[in-house]
Amino acid sequence: MLVFSVTEGEDKPLKYPDMFQAAGLILLHKCDLLPHLRFDVARALDFVRQVNPDAPVIQLSSTTGEGFDAWMRWIDTQCAAA
Repeated sequence: MLVFSVTEGEDKPLKYPDMFQAAGLILLHKCDLLPHLRFDVARALDFVRQVNPDAPVIQLSSTTGEGFDAWMRWIDTQCAAA
């Protein structure tokens, strides 16, 4: 699992491809800050797909709770598989 913050810039998957390639899940977090940043989610996801086309991406917001249910389901699935 890799945590990718919207405050870091969309280009991180291209700058650190090994980290993104190794991730089984990518959490795009701090999404509640998007209205205040110049961060293109679609572009960031395109970059993620270039280096890891199979990893699911879940967008998280601690302010709204967006994405936490999906993240917990992913964790449950991983635990059940183990």
